[in-house]
Amino acid sequence: MKTAITLFATLLLTTSCGVFGSLNSNTSIKPKESFVLGNNEHGSFKTHLKNEGVTLLKVYQAPISGGMHSPILIKPQETAFVKTEKNTALVIQNTGNEYASVTLKVKGDLNLGMTYNN
Repeated sequence: MKTAITLFATLLLTTSCGVFGSLNSNTSIKPKESFVLGNNEHGSFKTHLKNEGVTLLKVYQAPISGGMHSPILIKPQETAFVKTEKNTALVIQNTGNEYASVTLKVKGDLNLGMTYNN
């Protein structure tokens, strides 16, 4: 009986804390470089971003078939919420000359490739 109660409590705790179904990350981006999330085939996803650094971030969507759209600028300490379509990458570009830091909370399809670009 104790084992069943412990297992139930552990399961309840992990699901209520959002451990499953979301990706949480604090990512550093070199000056004048970009972090690309989802540059592969995948479903849609939603991202809550917070610019933790001192540089301006340019965020836009880039379909894997080419092009870019929906650019936004995120000032230091500002937050944004972005819905990204199926088979579209979310590009976070550090426009400054210092390292950028961004906190990400991603929900939806988490089968996302992650890369850095110059």
